[in-house]
Amino acid sequence: MSKFKVVVTDFNYDTIAPEIEILERIGAEVVSAQCTTEEEVIHAAKDADGIICQYAPISRKVIDQLTNCKVVSRYGIGYDVIDVNAATEKCIMVCNVTDYCIEEVSDHAFALLMASVRKIVEQDKAVRRGVWDYKVTAPIYRLSNQVLGLVGFGNIPQLLAKKAQAFGLKVVAHDPFIPVHAAEQLDVELVDLSTLCELSDFVSVHAPLNKQTKGMIGKEQFKQMKEQAFLINTSRGPVVDEQALVDALRENVISGASLDVLETEPIDLNNPLLEMKNVTLTAHIAWNSKEAELELKSKVAQNVADVLTGFYPTYLVNKKIKGKVLLRDK
Repeated sequence: MSKFKVVVTDFNYDTIAPEIEILERIGAEVVSAQCTTEEEVIHAAKDADGIICQYAPISRKVIDQLTNCKVVSRYGIGYDVIDVNAATEKCIMVCNVTDYCIEEVSDHAFALLMASVRKIVEQDKAVRRGVWDYKVTAPIYRLSNQVLGLVGFGNIPQLLAKKAQAFGLKVVAHDPFIPVHAAEQLDVELVDLSTLCELSDFVSVHAPLNKQTKGMIGKEQFKQMKEQAFLINTSRGPVVDEQALVDALRENVISGASLDVLETEPIDLNNPLLEMKNVTLTAHIAWNSKEAELELKSKVAQNVADVLTGFYPTYLVNKKIKGKVLLRDK
């Protein structure tokens, strides 16, 4: 008989074999589901010792119904699908994986920046229409000496800053939780959000989604940006007020946007962003590589294995729970 029950509430990967391999080593039975609602999660995971989730809601309603759960581990860096306060009240550890795709997302953000500045997508479409003319994408400006503004300055934007600086970009950042000396060591100037919007030729969004950051890039911020500015978002769609972005693009308040994330995913086929020539869209793929996926899956499962075998996990979100739940450090 299995020592533990671990429920994978939902996943969009081809396999969960790496998770099963890690969890079977501690004697866990792994049950997979594809839950989309609170009721489905409760039905699948009510008696689980551990939960792995991706997009399924782990809300207070769900958490109140869990009878044995000690840990919820989410595929990804963000954890907005989990009610962390409710979990902490019930002494359930919440885990994520903070470092699994920093190379990939920083690469993708810079690829979107490069596509924007060189107008790669527009040129490709023009050539395919039989138009061989540099003027169709004029004006194009030299990249070096332009300013990249980073909204958020965690692991991913810090790595992006290094890559951008290698191309001659000056980098500024806004993050109230990063000390000035940490930014200065990377030759990055910390500024307030208004100053960042005013200075930047490219605004790249890397803030987590929470009550404070939802819609933080909106009408007022677009008004403060340069007319030639581009917005890049590889964090979470709702951090940007999408209607305000559409209005800013329609009214030529800014020059364009490159988005890997949107308020509603998959994108609604009636979304006006699809019709805009100055918008580049990708399907929330910034995180993706074979290496990143394996690393994510392994670390998500190891979080659960650690807690169920009496250790604090490496990637603990609700750290104040350490005073409530006494486990061993690894």
